[in-house]
Formats: sequence, C-alpha cells, structure tokens
Amino acid sequence: MAKLPVSEEHIVAHFGPHKNYSPKEGYEGRDEPDELVKTHCCFCGMQCGIQLSVKENRVVGFEPWMEFPFNEGRLCPKGVQRYLQNNHPDRLLSPLKRVQGQGFVPTSWDEAMEKTVSEIKRIQETYGNDAFSMLSGVSLTNEKSYLVGKFARVALKTKNLDYNGRLCMVSAGAGNKKAFGLDRGSNNYSDLEYAEVIIVAGANISETFPTLTHWIWKARDRGAKLIVIDPRIIPLARTADIHLDVRPGTDSALYGAMLKYLADHDMLDHDFIDNHTSGFQETLDAVKDNTLEWAEEVTGIKKEKIQQAAELWGKANTSFLLHARGIEHHSKGVDNVLGCINLVLATGRIGKPYCGYATITGQGNGQGGREHGHKCDQLPGNRDIENPEHRKYISEVWGINEQDLPGKGLSAYEIIEAIHRGEIKGLLSICFNPLVSLPNSNYVRQALEKLEYYVCIDFFLSETARHADMILAGSLQEEEEGTTTSAEGRVIRIRQAVTPPGDARTDTSIILEIAKRLGVKDKFTYENSEAIFNELRVASKGGTADYYGITYQRVEDEMGVFWPCPEIGHPGTPRLWEDRKFKTPDGKAHFNPAPYKLPGEVTDEDYPVILTTGRVVSQYLSGTQTRRIGKLVDQFPEPLLEIHPNMAKQYGIRQRELVKVSTRRGEGIFPANIVETIREDTVFIPYHWSGKKSANQLTPGTLDPISKIPEFKVCACYLKPLNEIAPPSSESTAYASI
Repeated sequence: MAKLPVSEEHIVAHFGPHKNYSPKEGYEGRDEPDELVKTHCCFCGMQCGIQLSVKENRVVGFEPWMEFPFNEGRLCPKGVQRYLQNNHPDRLLSPLKRVQGQGFVPTSWDEAMEKTVSEIKRIQETYGNDAFSMLSGVSLTNEKSYLVGKFARVALKTKNLDYNGRLCMVSAGAGNKKAFGLDRGSNNYSDLEYAEVIIVAGANISETFPTLTHWIWKARDRGAKLIVIDPRIIPLARTADIHLDVRPGTDSALYGAMLKYLADHDMLDHDFIDNHTSGFQETLDAVKDNTLEWAEEVTGIKKEKIQQAAELWGKANTSFLLHARGIEHHSKGVDNVLGCINLVLATGRIGKPYCGYATITGQGNGQGGREHGHKCDQLPGNRDIENPEHRKYISEVWGINEQDLPGKGLSAYEIIEAIHRGEIKGLLSICFNPLVSLPNSNYVRQALEKLEYYVCIDFFLSETARHADMILAGSLQEEEEGTTTSAEGRVIRIRQAVTPPGDARTDTSIILEIAKRLGVKDKFTYENSEAIFNELRVASKGGTADYYGITYQRVEDEMGVFWPCPEIGHPGTPRLWEDRKFKTPDGKAHFNPAPYKLPGEVTDEDYPVILTTGRVVSQYLSGTQTRRIGKLVDQFPEPLLEIHPNMAKQYGIRQRELVKVSTRRGEGIFPANIVETIREDTVFIPYHWSGKKSANQLTPGTLDPISKIPEFKVCACYLKPLNEIAPPSSESTAYASI
C-alpha cells in the first residue's frame, strides 16, 4: 500500500521542495565556462533557444541564443532561472526505497530493478497484464516519448498507458483532427506579424508564454486589432481593442453567435467554403438560434461587443486565431476548439501568408509528445491504435506479432478511477505529478494509497512520488541528447550539456534496463538517442505526423525542421494547407457543429460562485521544478483567491483575508486578492501548489467525452471568510507543500 512512510514534514525536510538561489557572485566558473551548449528551455511549448554555461560538468549559468529564430534571445522569468535545477540540493542522486517509519532510503540499482521487475511480474501474473499501468509526461523528448510508448506495449504488455498531455493539448488535438485530419498548429508564429486581426481565446500569453507576446506586439506595431477572450482582464487584455469577458463554461455560445453574425451579414469566403470544406450548412443550422441577445444572456458579454468582434474578424484581409487551455479545459473542450476553427474556415483565412490558426502548446514537448505513441489511443506518427492498417505497420517496425500489440487503454484520470475499482494494481510513472495536476486530488491520493506497487522515475521527489514504493533517480532535460517539437511544429535539438549527478541515471537507460529484465532486450537495442530517433522516423513514415525526412544533422544545420517532412529532400512545412489539400478522407476541411451545452457543474444555492483556475508567470504546471527555484517562488509565493471588489463586498471579504473555498469535492483556504480584473460572478485560483494549498482539491473529474480532458476551468464553489488576515506572502511556505 503506497501510503506515506513518514510524515510530510519529515519528507520535505529531506527532499524538499527547498528554495535554491544562485550565489550573489554567481556560480564558480560562470564567467569562464568550459562550454556554451546551445539547447532549449525545458518549460513551455515555445521551447525558446538558450545557451547553457557548463563548467566541470555543472550548469553554472546561461547566455541568450540570439540566432534562434523564434525567441531571438528573449527569455521569460522561468527561462532565466531554469539552470538552477541542475545544482539543486533536492536532486535525487540514487534509487530510493520506501521503508515504513524511516522514509525513503538509498538502495542499489540492482535491488531497485530486481524489486520493480518482480512486482510487475507478480501483479501481471495475478491480475493480468493490464493491471499494471504507466503514466508518462510531455516534458520528455520525442525519443523518450516514443520509447515509453513502445516500452509500455512491448515490455510491460499493457494497454493502460497515458500521459500528462491529457491535461494539456488533447481537446485541441481532437478538434484539429476532426477539422483538418492533422494535429498541429497551422502556422509558424512569424505569420502573426502581418495579421490585421488577432483573436486570443483562453490564453494568458503574457504570463504563460511571455516570449510569444513579442510577435503579437510586432503585429500591433503594424496596426493589428487585438481581440482577447477571457473571464479576467489578463495583461494582454489591458491593451486589447476588444476584451470579451466570457462567463466560464460558455465559450461555444460566443463562437456560435459570432458565426451566425458572419453568415447573416455575408462575411463569408464562399469560394473557399464551396470548394475546400464540407459540413458548413449543418454547422450553421446548429447555431441558427444563437442571436446576439441570446449570447449576451448566456455569456455575460454585451451584445455590442460581440458584434464588434465579429465585424472586425469578418472584414479582415489577414488574421490569426490562437487558443489555449482556457477554452480546452472543459467537458466540451473539443466543441470549443471546433467553434474557433469554424470561425477560421468560414472566412477562408488559412493556408495563406499571415492567415493562421494555432493551438498554443502548454508543456515543453506537448506537441511532439502527443504524436509518437504514449497516449492511450495512439501509435507513432499520430496513428490510431485501433486502426488495423496502423497496427500492422507499427507491429512490423517493432518486430512483434500484431495480436500481441495491446489495444486502446484508459486515459489518465480513468486510470485513477480504475485503481479505485480494483482493476489496476500497479503503476510506473515518469515526469508526471498527478497528485497536484489531476483534478479532485483527494480522490487521486486515495487511489495512490490503494496501489500494491508504485515505482516512480524522476529527478526530484514530487508530491506523488512520496507515495511510491521505489523511486528511480532520473535525468533533467539537459542530461540527455534528444529532440523536442515546439508549438509551431518545429523539431529542434536538445543537447546533452552535463551527465546526471551522483548515481542518478538517464531516463532512457532506466527504461532500457527494465525492458531488458522483462525479457525483451532484443526489441530495445539502441546505442544512443539518435538511434531511437531514427526508428521513430521510420515508425512515423506515412502517418499524419511524418518525421521521416528529419535527421539530427538537418535539425542542427537548419535550426529546426517543421513537420510534416516525408522525405530527406523535403524542406519541411512551416505553413500548412497552402495547397488546400487537407488530411481528411475527402481532402477537405470539415466544419463541425458545436452547439452550446452547459458545463458539467453549474452554480446553485449551495455553491453560488463560479471557480476557474490557471497559471501565473513564475510557476509551471505542478511546480515540481519551479517551486524549488528561489526567485520564482519569491515572485509568487502562494496561491491567491482573485475576487472582484463587488463580490468581496457582498461576502464581507477584506484584502488578504483568509477565505475557505468549498466545492462538492473538498475545501481549501486561500488569502483573498481583491482585483477589478475578474468577472463579478467568478473567482480564480492558480493551480501550481499542492496539499492544503492545491486548487485541484476543488476541481471536478468531469471529462470531455472525446478528448477525456478534465474540466479544470469551471466548477461551482462556496466562499466563507474566516475573519483572519493572512501573514505576508513573503512568510508563506506554500512552495514546500506543507
């Protein structure tokens, strides 16, 4: 049973999170490094170019990489501080085993491997292969993502593999595949510069993707109009021409009303619709009642503002629509995505210079990681695991019988539900912290406690890893060679700057050793990461995410190559659909009806307030990395409850007063931050913290029926002021999970 072996306080004292700062004078050797290694940031999907300064096998600083074409040397606060992970006192330096009453104690690799493999075999012999599951992460390179997908199916022989991209890009991916037959943003971001109108929907770009803001400012300098759709006046919205403060959970109603307005006023590209799309009339029929008056009532946005936004979009010659988790973290996230795509298709502004549509990837390799096989329903090349032709091809590449290739498994949250049902007894995780990042975290904790064996590969001891039976000390991004794929679809090189410290090992070597001990060494004979990538190239060939023409040398020489790239001589594809040939069966782009539906949970007398969640500029996802970097913690030490002054007055809440926030799943206590930049019916809590400060104690496990993404962005809550002012944020220990 994977319960904590000692108190949380004891674990934190030994393994953190602890705040790490660079010395005031900098690390020794910073000014005279042995080497500057050109690589990329380990955080968001922008994958900004950066040079790591290396001295005696330690990363001691960084320098901007001015030549890399996306960020041109610019970095956000996280990128500037990311090197501090490498010298962190919390780094795991050896395998650790759980000892009741003692905590986690070092053990040998041989003991750790022997115990892990014996438990995998015991559980599978007793309960069946699918009783052992795996959860992966898209902080991993393309090579490791591919390797994990193959490892789970060929070595573990389980269908129950999924990844934390399930909490990121799957609604966007499902919508893109429905509309275009391919899952990638249609343009590189330089196309933004000459767009006349830009819509940013559900994306707090200035805080979560700061270096992307540069391209929007370049467009603004040329006179571009900016429309921001968000319940909060996020930094980007402060200078927008139009801010549509949509009520959380009503996005599709807004897009439907805008589409109807475009049609009613003939702001359509009839030639494009007639010759290059299908499904338009059915899509229009689905929004025939979406009048501006109706949309105002549903969304809370003044009808005049909706009309202004529709007219700006409809009359533009060039345009770009961007969206992110704000519209995707919903039980109807796929519908929201399709609503956006319908607006793009209706105006025909796609596949042309400065006319685009893109989904902003949240995680470092959220693009590449969702293409090559560690999703529960996917095979490499973004193939379908239930498609007989796809199964046959990948089985041949892997040298296995097709009947031995498992079928579609459970998604991430469904795996947690299956643990509760007793169907899954064991778990292997890598670079995934579900106790913080999944919704309904108390339910997730109970699931972890029910596992018969849990083994975790990671470089820090995360909140989830505290429940592990065995922890295998893995590697940071800069400790292995590889590639990632940026949000633009650009395949880029991750270069090994240093080797793992102490007795830690690379993630790849750990996975290969487990595969060897499970008796399938002959299927995992790779000399290095490039050999894995070369097999990935072959496995992706002919798929919609075709990397076959991309090589390490090309990526080096060209500072990245855009997929699809089906042949060695192919130039890559920075802008999709210029030939008007889409990857759907009929070769056309597909409109898809997206009628408005209620969210999974609505407000009522008991829970009268809307709660939404999101990110802040100095933190990243579950905070496993960023809550250990001192300056990032100091910039935003704790989660705050953002609340409008009118709602605060209604409840008698004062600035920084502690407020108990309750939902049907749990409760948490947060200091109030009274701001005018949020809707009067909505409160906001960032989700990077754990334990009693976790926003995901409150969020529901309601899933989109297609993408299986949880509904993080809307639920109903109750507020109770506690008549106590919180201490200053500078005194908070929220970063340490206690």
